[in-house]
Formats: sequence, C-alpha cells, structure tokens
Amino acid sequence: QVQLVESGGGLVQAGGSLRLSCAASGRTSSIYAMGWFRQASGKGREFVAAVTWSRGSTVYADSVKGRFTISRDTAENTVYLQMNTLKPEDTAVYYCAARVGSGLVVYERNYSYWGQGTQVTVSS
Repeated sequence: QVQLVESGGGLVQAGGSLRLSCAASGRTSSIYAMGWFRQASGKGREFVAAVTWSRGSTVYADSVKGRFTISRDTAENTVYLQMNTLKPEDTAVYYCAARVGSGLVVYERNYSYWGQGTQVTVSS
C-alpha cells in the first residue's frame, strides 16, 4: 500500500502562483510514476501532469503546459506541482496519484493510489 497526502492548496488571485506538495509513504519502492489530476465543481476529474519516479520524465496536459511544472524529490518521497500564471479556470480540487505499473500515462484508471485532494481557488 502507498499513502499520499497533499498540501499547499489555497486561494490566489489570477496571475499568481501556488506550489502543491504530495508526500508518499508506505511501499514507495513500488511507485513507477506520480501524477496530478484535478476536478472542478460539476466536472469530471482530468489529468494535469505526471512524472516518472526514477528518471523524472514528465508529461503535461495542454491546458497547463508552460505554466505548471511537476517535479519529484525521491529522497523525501515527495512530488511537487509548481503552478504559475494561474487562471480562474484552474480552480479545482487537485489530487495526487501514484502508479505502480510501468508507462507514463494520463488516465486516472491507471493510477492505483490517491490522496484526499487539496482545494485550489483562483479569483479573477
């Protein structure tokens, strides 16, 4: 089992920045990749970004490319999401997820472990 705990959400004005953190514990040696997803009110959960644990390869949703950066600290078992130039449409609950199978994938069904989520609200 892998446990994930997110932190760093909050309220920010449009154009501002936030950094989300996700601390992993438990069987972290089984993690192949970590991802961030988000769910806006009344909408489905969507992929944001993912990173492979060992090599640090990354993939991003088109909507956040150039604004968000995903990174990981394997010594601290933590993944980060640096969010810059935030827009009101980035408002959502952000979830951290861990994948134990190989492949850098963008589908939530391919992630086995999930955090509880952290709210990000961007005001206009």
